[in-house]
Formats: sequence, structure tokens, C-alpha cells
Amino acid sequence: MKLVVQIKLLPSPEQAAALEATLRACNRAATYVSTIAFERGVKDRNGLQKLLYTDVKATFGLSAQPAVRVVKKVVDAYSTLAAQAKAGFLGKTTSKRYRKAMGGPVSFRPEAAQPFDDRCLSWQTDARTVSIWTVDGRMRGVRYTGAADQLKVLAEYRKGESDLVQRGGKWFLIATCEIPEPEVSEPVDWIGVDRGIVNLATTSDSTNYQGRGLARYRNWCARKRAELQKKQTRSATRRLARRTKKEQRHATHINHRISKEIVSVAQRTGRGVAVEVLDGIRERVRLRRDQRGTLSSWPFHQLGQHLAYKARQAGVAFLEVDAAYTSQRCPRCGHTEKANRPDRDHFFCRRCGLAGPADVVAGVNVRDRARSAWAFVTMPVPALA
Repeated sequence: MKLVVQIKLLPSPEQAAALEATLRACNRAATYVSTIAFERGVKDRNGLQKLLYTDVKATFGLSAQPAVRVVKKVVDAYSTLAAQAKAGFLGKTTSKRYRKAMGGPVSFRPEAAQPFDDRCLSWQTDARTVSIWTVDGRMRGVRYTGAADQLKVLAEYRKGESDLVQRGGKWFLIATCEIPEPEVSEPVDWIGVDRGIVNLATTSDSTNYQGRGLARYRNWCARKRAELQKKQTRSATRRLARRTKKEQRHATHINHRISKEIVSVAQRTGRGVAVEVLDGIRERVRLRRDQRGTLSSWPFHQLGQHLAYKARQAGVAFLEVDAAYTSQRCPRCGHTEKANRPDRDHFFCRRCGLAGPADVVAGVNVRDRARSAWAFVTMPVPALA
């Protein structure tokens, strides 16, 4: 499986200046290639490379391989845009967002990330330095650092290209690592995970991953956003952008922590992990006005992604099951009725009288569906007569 490792570069002032000049030159070249590609309708790699390879090298001072990577970067950008439009992420073809995205060439920010392959970038893991191509020539001995586990993964499994990133005046390399996947063990049972708004994740073991401290933090962030949006100054806009990134990092950290704990429990007990399919949750759910910001700001899909890849990495079985009526179905008698859930927090079966926390009941239903689904998936194919 592929994972990315973020490494922090520690360049000298002269090295940092060369890196910045390189990043800006590559992105100017990418914007130029994108404009020509849009105007002439040539968006395949071979066509663009034949058309602009020599021009890009001469105009922007790039050597052969960086010029190739710039063309590939533009082609990937248009491929991603086309995939987003096809999936409906840009809205209808008549919407303002769709027309803005598809009505002009893709542009690249001066500090946008730039990919480097092994011909442009080499790693000296023992010395913790890299040698990287720049517009000022090959730059050797650029030091880097990172967390101990990330450095270990980098040294053992790095494979493919790495992205040079400038963020907040600091420099990073995002390296791709190809990690061998362990064989998925046969689960003895399942941990059902119910994801929600008030409780981010609740398992069938009655473990609730939500706390008052997190709710207070999210409410505080919402108030700060409202205050900054009300000021409508350039300084407030910059602070709002920084705060948005900070909230995103916090949400990612929480999702990492929750998913890591769930998968570790599943690995220790020999069970699998099952979650609901929540595709389109923002379009399906009707909420009160005070809950809309919470729904739109928390990355539910990201938690599922973290659970999936951490389970694969640990050799734990992972399943997604149908989410329909998991919070209204009684796991004991199977009776399904909207009245079984009189409010958000409680479940009470109108037929057999089973009662309990609604999110735990939903987690149990997810677990039961995973049992049935796994038995069907692993059922041997019947022999033909």
C-alpha cells in the first residue's frame, strides 16, 4: 500500500532562496503550459511534451527532467478537473462554480507543490540529507529531519516521486512510500462503528469518541470565525485563512487518534472493523441551523479513510455496510420503526422493550450487518453441476 511521509527540510538561507526560485519557476512554467493546453485543446502528455518541451526549457531555465515533470503536473491537473466534473463535484453544468472551473485554464500558485523524481532528487538517509535540482544548479547536502517512525519508513520503503512544498515559510518534502501489506486475518467477530455529529464515533463495545472539551473547542472556533467574517478586513481574512487551516489540522489529528485506537483494539482482539457507508450525508440530512456548521466542517469521510488504511496496514479486516435504519432497528428482535428512537440519545424498542444509547445500538447493528456481509463475501463458490 502507498503512504506518504512528510519530512521537514532545514536549508540554509542560500539554499532556501534557491528552492524558492525553483518552485516559482516551475509554477510559472506550469501556468504557461496550462494556458497553451487550454487554448489549443491539447491535454494529453505526449502531445503537450512534443509541443512545449523545448520552449519550456528555454523560456523558464528548466533542465530536461523538471520540464517533463511540469508537463506531467499540468496533465494531472486537467485529469483531476475532468474527474471532478464527471463526478458532479463542481455542480451542474449551468452553475457558476462549474463555469468558472471549466471556462478557463488551470493556474498554479507561485508556491504550489512541485513533484521531483529520482533523477532530480536523491536521498542520503544515513546522513539525513538530500541532493536536489534547482534553477541555480544541483544543490547537495540539504539537511532534513522528521519523526523517528517516519524516518524509518522513509529509509525502508521510499519509492517514487517526492513533492517539494513550502508552507508558512518552512520547507517540506512529501515522499511516497510503498509499504507491503500484511495478509488480512480471518476475524473472529466485528467492531461496529457508528459515525455521527454529536458523537464522532461510537463502537459496538460502547466506546464513545466524543468529549465536552472537543465540543467546546468547535463552538469556540465557530464564534471566532463569525467574528472575523464580520470585520471584513484584509487582516481578518488572512487570520481566517490561518484559523481554517488550524481547524483542519485539529480535525485530522482527532480522526487519526480515533481510528488508530479502534484499529489497535480490533487487532488485539482479532476482530474486524465495520463502518456505515455515509456517501452523500451532507445532502441527505436535514439539520437545525445551529448544527449545519458542525456537519459541514467535520470530515466524516476522512475518518472512514483513516480506518480503512490503518486496518489494511495492520492486517485487520475492514467492511462498509449499508447505513439504512441502523439507528431505528432493534438488534434483538429486528423491529424497525422511527418511534424506536424517541430522541437523539436514546433507543427504546416498541416491540420487545430493548433500551440503550442510540449510537451504541447503531454500532451493534453495523456489527451484525458486517457478520452477515462477511459470511456472504467469504462463502465458497458452488461447483457447477
